[in-house]
Amino acid sequence: MADEHKEEVRAESLMEKIEEKIHGHHDSPAPEVVREKSGGLSPSSLKDKAYRIFGREKPVHHVFGGGKLADIFLWRDKKLSGGILGGATVMWVLFELLEYHLLTLVAHLLIVAIAAFFLWSNALTFINKSPPKIPDIQIPEKPFLQIVSAITFEINRALVVIRDIASGKDLKQFLSVIAGLWIVSILGKSYNFLTLVYIATVLLFSVPVFYDKYEDKIDPLAEKAMFEIKKQYAVFDVKVLSKIPRGALKNKKI
Repeated sequence: MADEHKEEVRAESLMEKIEEKIHGHHDSPAPEVVREKSGGLSPSSLKDKAYRIFGREKPVHHVFGGGKLADIFLWRDKKLSGGILGGATVMWVLFELLEYHLLTLVAHLLIVAIAAFFLWSNALTFINKSPPKIPDIQIPEKPFLQIVSAITFEINRALVVIRDIASGKDLKQFLSVIAGLWIVSILGKSYNFLTLVYIATVLLFSVPVFYDKYEDKIDPLAEKAMFEIKKQYAVFDVKVLSKIPRGALKNKKI
């Protein structure tokens, strides 16, 4: 009887720890509770207080910067969005399905362009017409510098994150990164780099616009999924992570 009582107390203590970890992420009152306390809320305020994926507070268009890039990903400019996605599809078909090589493709395109202009210029001269004016093509320097600067900033930020993870400060973040890299390694075995880039491009042009259109239906489902994930992580934390001795290492001075 004493052993059974100890097991019951231990189980109750375990459940209390799990509930504390779960409710730690859900301290904010639900919209219904707020409505009862305040005496009524407008639909817009209820929508603002609703759960949003990744805790965002701004519309999807603002998350992508609210400029031309956001218009492209959300298909606000359908011609440009369709052109980019179509061009990416053509490139993937050429290099992946038809096994074309980049250098060969560039050489063939240059051959066709130079030959066409050459024949056109000579044909106009033959019929006593002025040759066509081929425009001067120059690559602007400023956009390239901006792109390089943005890439450099993201690389430096990634290096800072990697340093923080490797320092052992956040075990949860460490496990998340390890799991993500493991998934990437599995995908790398199944698909080559070009296919992965094309899949990412298709997802960028499909998932955001789909979510922007049906976010009121997706967010409640995502909230339930995140609650279940946090619940399972809380169980794993109580049973495994909390038992890992880390205090002595943190307090030890080098």
